[in-house]
Amino acid sequence: MVSLAITEYAQKRDSEAQAQNPAPTTTPQERPRDVPYVPTSQPVVEAMLELAQVNKNDVVYDLGSGDGRIPITAAQKYGARGVGVDIDPERIQESNANAQKAGVTDRVRFIQQDLFKTDLRQATVVTLYLLPEVNLKLRPKLLQELRPGTRIVSHSFDMGNWKPQRTMQVGGTTIYLWVVPKQ
Repeated sequence: MVSLAITEYAQKRDSEAQAQNPAPTTTPQERPRDVPYVPTSQPVVEAMLELAQVNKNDVVYDLGSGDGRIPITAAQKYGARGVGVDIDPERIQESNANAQKAGVTDRVRFIQQDLFKTDLRQATVVTLYLLPEVNLKLRPKLLQELRPGTRIVSHSFDMGNWKPQRTMQVGGTTIYLWVVPKQ
């Protein structure tokens, strides 16, 4: 009997607490992440940008940009402009700080946004370090929004039956390159 009364009291207390403190609502920016944050090593970053033949006329979009090292390197080494997209506000804050330290805030910007909702039409190069199922889900958006000739480079994961134009091995890591075809 005492145990039943304690259980009822605990349930009542929990339900009152929930009424006073309702569960927080989530915004689209706070949806679960598609991939964990795993930084790309600097040798792989540089190889990705080399494989894409990045130059000063390029606009490099890094989807799932983490700490911003790909757009920052594209700006520092090649004079390109860069846009990093990440859903995690902490990664965006870190990226902005890293860009400031690198002295490239005039050439890069970071957007806290769902990569599936990002307008990619300005990109001439897109870099990815996502999971295979995310690449496959993203592929139709890339082919629809990107202009023919836009280069797509992926660290470690391919795009299913869309065969890459080139692959490269860097320290045991495969990097894939595709070029968006004419429609």
